[in-house]
Amino acid sequence: MEKQEKIYVAGHRGMVGSAIVRNLEAKGFQNIVSRTSKELDLRRQMEVEDFFKEEKPDYVFLAAAKVGGIMANSTYPADFMYDNMIMEMNVIHSAFENKVKKLMFLGSSCIYPRLALQPMKESCLLTSSLEQTNEAYALAKISGLKYCEYLNRQHGTDYISAMPTNLYGPNDNYHPQNSHVLPAFIKRFHEAKMENASSVTIWGTGKPLREFLYVDDLADACVFLMQNYSGSETVNLGTGKELAIAELAELVKEVVGYSGKIEFDTSKPDGTPRKLLDVTKLNALGWRYKTELEEGIRMAYEDFLERDFRKDR
Repeated sequence: MEKQEKIYVAGHRGMVGSAIVRNLEAKGFQNIVSRTSKELDLRRQMEVEDFFKEEKPDYVFLAAAKVGGIMANSTYPADFMYDNMIMEMNVIHSAFENKVKKLMFLGSSCIYPRLALQPMKESCLLTSSLEQTNEAYALAKISGLKYCEYLNRQHGTDYISAMPTNLYGPNDNYHPQNSHVLPAFIKRFHEAKMENASSVTIWGTGKPLREFLYVDDLADACVFLMQNYSGSETVNLGTGKELAIAELAELVKEVVGYSGKIEFDTSKPDGTPRKLLDVTKLNALGWRYKTELEEGIRMAYEDFLERDFRKDR
């Protein structure tokens, strides 16, 4: 990517999209195009087609998505499938029709089979059944990356896909029902601290293992891949490290400064038992993460406190 070329970041207000914009700007890219969801509804084919015809971006980062945790995915599977599938198909197809030089499609590690061999290699995609609690979202994301693959095969496009592990950091979603596990923990432990609650109850047994990547590291990896990778096979984006949900809870508890107990509601689902990405391919390309988990949680908590303060004002 040349510094003057036009780059469209879809989903620039979200956690991932805003981090990509920060990274691009820090590297000197200033011709960045964006639209809010009110200005451009990516679910509306005509609006997306008109936008691409007007703007003619050279590069596209497709970071727009409807996302959520176990509860949201379980409660609204039809919404997660429709919104994500229609958005990505509209954007990818319009990019193709308007001869975008290169596109990056961002998926999620939940696309891999529920009981895939760990750590999960890119090649394990579609080798067995998905985790039921987020199957709808995973199917939509698989469709997006496959569409990129098929366009590459049929038309010689340069569309790449990247599959991040669990993300966290500035501009995260702290909704009490629809957030992912780490931001949910930050919010709940903070509220428990403020209310002097004797305990915090979290879903499941605490035994599932998860991997976490700070979102600004993720953004750096995305820009790196856009400049250094071409190919139809997806690339895993992660740290290659994991910890149990119970360990994560203890770490967030310590960072927040909460002194009560942690209890587990074992009547609630755990989700996938283990979800660790094999990042051998990413590391071989020359990229490694920089932010360790405890440091990242501290920065995320600082962002949460700043946002909470601004909201109160």
